[in-house]
Amino acid sequence: MNPAEKLSALLSLPAENEVVEFKEAKNGFDFTKLGTYFSALCNEANLKRQSAAWLVFGVKNNRQVVGSNFRRQRKDLDSLKEEIANKTTNRISFIQIHEVQHELGRVVLFEIPAAPKGLPIAFDGHYYGRDGEALSPLNLEEIERIRAQSTVEDWSAVIVTDAGLADLDEEALTVARRNYKSKFPDKAAEVDGWDDATFLNKAKLTIKGRITRAALLLLGREEAEHFLLPAEAKIRWLLKDHLGNDRDYAMFGMPLLLAVDKLYAKIRNLKYRYIREGTLFPEEIDQYEPYAIREALNNCIAHQDYTLAGRINVIEREESLTFTNLGSFVPGDVRRVVMEDAPEEHYRNRFLATAMFNLKMVDTAGGGIRKLFLFQRQRFFPLPDYDLSDNRVKVTLTGKVLDLDYARLLASNGALSLQEIMALDKVQKRQPLDGGDEKLLKAKALIEGRKPNFFIAKPVAQQTGQKAKYSKNRAFEKQYYLDLVCKAIGEHGLLTRGEIDDLLWNKLPDWMNDTKKKHRVTNLLTELRQTGRIENKGTFKQSGWVLLKRERS
Repeated sequence: MNPAEKLSALLSLPAENEVVEFKEAKNGFDFTKLGTYFSALCNEANLKRQSAAWLVFGVKNNRQVVGSNFRRQRKDLDSLKEEIANKTTNRISFIQIHEVQHELGRVVLFEIPAAPKGLPIAFDGHYYGRDGEALSPLNLEEIERIRAQSTVEDWSAVIVTDAGLADLDEEALTVARRNYKSKFPDKAAEVDGWDDATFLNKAKLTIKGRITRAALLLLGREEAEHFLLPAEAKIRWLLKDHLGNDRDYAMFGMPLLLAVDKLYAKIRNLKYRYIREGTLFPEEIDQYEPYAIREALNNCIAHQDYTLAGRINVIEREESLTFTNLGSFVPGDVRRVVMEDAPEEHYRNRFLATAMFNLKMVDTAGGGIRKLFLFQRQRFFPLPDYDLSDNRVKVTLTGKVLDLDYARLLASNGALSLQEIMALDKVQKRQPLDGGDEKLLKAKALIEGRKPNFFIAKPVAQQTGQKAKYSKNRAFEKQYYLDLVCKAIGEHGLLTRGEIDDLLWNKLPDWMNDTKKKHRVTNLLTELRQTGRIENKGTFKQSGWVLLKRERS
């Protein structure tokens, strides 16, 4: 069905419903409200078992077409996909945005996907739904109904009928027992008296003595991997140089309990040195907290969607580590997990996660991800980067100070909350701030500048010895640049564009890159020309700017 036919079908509906919404939107529509409708229609499509929902602009509630001027440029509509993704769970966005030229006006059709199984969709941290035609918060019962979809079947708990104790690795069993006793020291003496079958049952690796997929993943012999096909129980380590070229690689398979240590031994956790304020003695630390490496890797094992038949990847670069696993991020929102510091209610592989907890591999009591953030904060390094696009989870740990302003701010102000640190981390990475983060940092007088080019604020710069850097980030008043150009032209009679660039380049703010500086100079020259202060006596390619007579006089 093409977009025109789909519009005709929607207009023939007797009324709006939970998965179809009409809006006039003649000249525009509030972005936040658009986001709340996106969340609501996503969730309702899931609950109504529809593949998609529709938001229609340019049509009244009575299905009369009135036309809409909402984002008339195609590029503006296309950019909306990313704008919505930046605010939603798992970066979910529109399937497609269609434009239909109806005889009564332009109509915009937003094709909205149903929320994935087990994953309610939030916009800006809040879940929305529909009560008939009305927009409303998604109630708790509906949230739990969607989340429960992911727990109907646990891939890791399935019993592998043809597998037995002989398919488990003896060394892995020995390590598993040692880890279990370390996790539960009060049971240590008792564990030594258990046979293998009893131990596996107690550690929640088997079910009534029968081998599960979780047991094979963690303790299975390498030659037993065929029991898990088409799932791939493999972790690939890849080493890249500063140019992005592959330098080395290794593949690790079952038993994954032992593979974690083998892969960890491959990672070059070098020493990083930097000098703290007030001392000439360098601080020397590991680039990465060992716990952080193991936590990130074990999380990949615990949360991988094995039904997608892909590998876990660990990519090592000179100053970063990246971990990827397939499948959506079940909690939905990294920020919420970090800030709430609470265990998740649902896991993709609950049986596997429980077994890994018993073997001291992961922390299902909550706080694992939060610890990653805190370890990076203690080093004054950038916080972990999470990319939840393309139905995978990608986590990057940076092993260096990225922005000295940011590092000095953390070092001088131990009272900063984790929420403030996460927002400041976006500033140092030149990532956009949402409205809440911007308001928070400005209220605390931690940042200045115009969106999206924020920088460390004046009081902070003064406290951290960054006065000169602050002043370089500040722009002069526009009139200063205008007068400076006119003064220089008056002194020399004529200046080319290159000479004007040289005049202004180092006086423009440090946060501007070369492209932004080029645009800034162009805008200044345009304003001087339009106000009749200068004119171009050369050509477009070989300009020669001179003062007009009245300016010379």
